[in-house]
Amino acid sequence: MRLIAENLGGERGGDTVFSGIGFALEDGQALVVTGPNGAGKSTLLRVIAGLLPVAEGSVRIEGVVKIEDVVEIEDGGEAFPSIAAACHYLGHQNAMKPALGVAENLRFWRDFNGDGHAGVEEALETVGLGGIGHLPFGYLSTGQRRRAAIAKLLVSHRPLWLLDEPTAGLDKASERRFAQLMGKHCREGGIIVAATHLPLGLDEAKELRMGQ
Repeated sequence: MRLIAENLGGERGGDTVFSGIGFALEDGQALVVTGPNGAGKSTLLRVIAGLLPVAEGSVRIEGVVKIEDVVEIEDGGEAFPSIAAACHYLGHQNAMKPALGVAENLRFWRDFNGDGHAGVEEALETVGLGGIGHLPFGYLSTGQRRRAAIAKLLVSHRPLWLLDEPTAGLDKASERRFAQLMGKHCREGGIIVAATHLPLGLDEAKELRMGQ
């Protein structure tokens, strides 16, 4: 699988935020996007995810099987019709309903997206939230909410992770735990594009600095 951006441009409110962005990522690679506030880091992730239109250039994913060809898969290929279908997007909002229990939220996303590499309880244990899956999401602290949102990445498999300030609100132990999860995702052939102001522990990641 490859994620390729060529001369990519994005807009926000009709104004050009960035242009001329290009990169190519292979299986197991990560790209850390840095730069000052307003440089377009979040907009870039949203454009890649299909949440905002491409203003210029192109972004595409190669090496995945079209969904209509899924019956012919014999070599372990994955069936995704688009980048949007192939990605997990973790934005500033955690995309969880406050009134539902933590486990209920994760079961919803698992049922909506399909099973992943971990069950709900295993995912919660992995992010350090074992034993509190019954609590309403709205009862959690800021850091616990972020960890629950990270667990969402585990209950449904997607090869491309798009992460916007993923460690916001996390303590040091949780940052280390998440670095291990990202490393595991890359070692298993996944791709990560992460916008951040802070080190993520992805030592071999490429870097794209915006706003220069």
